[in-house]
Amino acid sequence: MENLLRPLIVVGGSVVLTLVIGWATDFLLRKADERHHETPLWGLLRRGRIPYMIVLFAALLRGSYDEADLLESRAEGVGRTLTLILIGSAAWLVIRIAAAIVETSYSRYASARAHRDPARVRRVRTQVTLIMRVVSAIVGVVAVATMLLTFPAFRAAGASLLASAGILGIVAGVAAQSTLSNMFAGFQIAFGDMVRIGDTVVVDGEWGTVEEITLTFLTVHTWDERRITMPVSYFTSKPFENWSRGTPQMTGIVFWHVDHSAPVEAMRDKLRDILRECPAWDGRAYNLSVTDTTPSTMQVRALVTAKDADDIWTVRVTVREQMMGWLADEHPYALPRVNTADAVLPPSSDGNGNGHRSSPDGVPAQQRRYHSNHNSGRPEH
Repeated sequence: MENLLRPLIVVGGSVVLTLVIGWATDFLLRKADERHHETPLWGLLRRGRIPYMIVLFAALLRGSYDEADLLESRAEGVGRTLTLILIGSAAWLVIRIAAAIVETSYSRYASARAHRDPARVRRVRTQVTLIMRVVSAIVGVVAVATMLLTFPAFRAAGASLLASAGILGIVAGVAAQSTLSNMFAGFQIAFGDMVRIGDTVVVDGEWGTVEEITLTFLTVHTWDERRITMPVSYFTSKPFENWSRGTPQMTGIVFWHVDHSAPVEAMRDKLRDILRECPAWDGRAYNLSVTDTTPSTMQVRALVTAKDADDIWTVRVTVREQMMGWLADEHPYALPRVNTADAVLPPSSDGNGNGHRSSPDGVPAQQRRYHSNHNSGRPEH
């Protein structure tokens, strides 16, 4: 009977203590979160309750397993397994706690500067993301190394592994040259303020928003819902456009090709009216000018402003669409036209040897056609 009760007491007691301590800790964190709404720290710490309870259970069972007299022939293997679980769950818990602290610090910083310096907030967000990835990688490597050192064979081979670490490092560096260059480029982007999460960029002719930055790759979310993934070394070796660099305010351009008789002054007034009714226009500036001419049309350019890249796109398409609709309804003569003329007859002899064909009234047909076109204001083609 004792052989049956002892394992039940040890294992059951560990489970009960784990559940009680875990529930009490979660209750205290929940109450602290309800009391302190100004900080998300306590709510974020609750995300670590699962690794926390695994750590408790593994620690309690590891410390009391020798008293259970259970599987005595396999006691060493069970003890090592519990140790490995304890190390792994402890590393998981450390990462969750570090993430909660870092995220809380960033939230306070962002709430204080979101309206005054949004570019700086995006820069800090990029740095925080990369720092957390580095911390997670370091904790993971340390945890794996600690697990391996629990095996006697690895402890005995430690000296030889350390002695060959230099050669292995050189070999790994040569083999992973591309990966290492991307990692260093990731640090350069994070702390050099070249590109940040949330920036609007144009890369390889594609316009989009930076969605994710890691140590090795960067993801751009394009306007048509695609994701472009590229190595971060691209942004340190090739030119690209960053529309969010500095202030997010932008100036946009809209072009029209209209007839020479188009009412330019009326178009300026219409542009002003369109912008006043457009919520995306920031009210800073606008302008309309004739920038070029061709034999059949002239090019009119409008300059408009907006607070960011998304709004400048809205302003441009609104101005282009409404201006063209207004011209078609109110000034259709201002739209580009294709001039046409009668076909020119081939020259033939009129019997007098002058090589021209005369009309019944004695006026040559080509001269008659010229005067007709000239008087109507249409050049002959």
